[in-house]
Amino acid sequence: QVRLVESGGGLVQAGGSLRLSCAASGIIFSINKWGWYRQAPGKQRDLVASITNGDDSPNYADSVNGRVTISKDDVTSTVYLQIDNLKPADTAVYYCVARGSRASGPFASWGQGTQVTVTS
Repeated sequence: QVRLVESGGGLVQAGGSLRLSCAASGIIFSINKWGWYRQAPGKQRDLVASITNGDDSPNYADSVNGRVTISKDDVTSTVYLQIDNLKPADTAVYYCVARGSRASGPFASWGQGTQVTVTS
């Protein structure tokens, strides 16, 4: 069982920055990939960024590439998403996901989400 808790969302003006955090607890060693998704009202949940344990290679969606940085702290089992030059189109609920495998098979654990609202 992996539990994720996101934080760091809020109301920010366009051009500002936010750093979202995702703190993991539970069976951490079973996680091999982390990701951040976002979902705007009436739209599907889309990948923003992901990072793989081991090589720490990041992957970014084209819509945010150059404005976001995903990173992780293996000591505290926390994953971060830095978003710079925020735009109103970035307004969404941001979710953290941890993917891995265990004896029963692959799993994906999701956090409860954190709201990001960008005003023009």
